[in-house]
Amino acid sequence: MDELKIVPMEARHLDALAELERVCFSSPWTRAGLAAELQNPGAVFAVAELGGEVAGYAGMNCVLDECYVDNVAVFPKHRRKGIARALMERLTAAALARDASFVSLEARVSNTGAVALYEGLGFREAGRRPGFYSNPKEDALILTKYLKQQ
Repeated sequence: MDELKIVPMEARHLDALAELERVCFSSPWTRAGLAAELQNPGAVFAVAELGGEVAGYAGMNCVLDECYVDNVAVFPKHRRKGIARALMERLTAAALARDASFVSLEARVSNTGAVALYEGLGFREAGRRPGFYSNPKEDALILTKYLKQQ
């Protein structure tokens, strides 16, 4: 089996990540939007490489002691290999290194696989955003992992 590597997002990843966005999301980020995150000091974007190719990525933005996950995506042929888990563990480690109080994200209510993954990583439901997603219209669960005692 090829070795999984989690590396910081670089310009060399942008074409593959823009394609991954188109494959995974009804409202994908553009290549330019992803490129802008390379210049954002509050951004933490990590790429999963498997056998030398981009398998997935995850990114978050941190402001003060709060971190918010923007996206987690894995190419369909690489799903169910622990890639999303490894990416989320890397983001959580980065949040801890920044002395963040929590990491938070939204997930489609119907995305039971993702919700189960996040709950398995210690995220808990903190609320719901009615009608947050479009194409199709759907509520989002707000899932948060507290890194410090509340």
